[in-house]
Amino acid sequence: MKYIVLLFWSAVLFTLLNYVTSAIGNTPFSMEQVKQGLIFSVVFAVFVVIVGAILPKGEAQDIDSHRQ
Repeated sequence: MKYIVLLFWSAVLFTLLNYVTSAIGNTPFSMEQVKQGLIFSVVFAVFVVIVGAILPKGEAQDIDSHRQ
């Protein structure tokens, strides 16, 4: 379920980003930009899943406690 939500929100945010940048650039918002946004959102979601798998689980330890 968390992967579906991740994909949904990344698609929404990339589509919003494309819309805002096209509005700032005074260009029409086309279906091609939506397709590119969906492709970028899938790539971003896969990147987030990979980074989440690489990072260690648990709480961060205090560095100063190891020096004594």
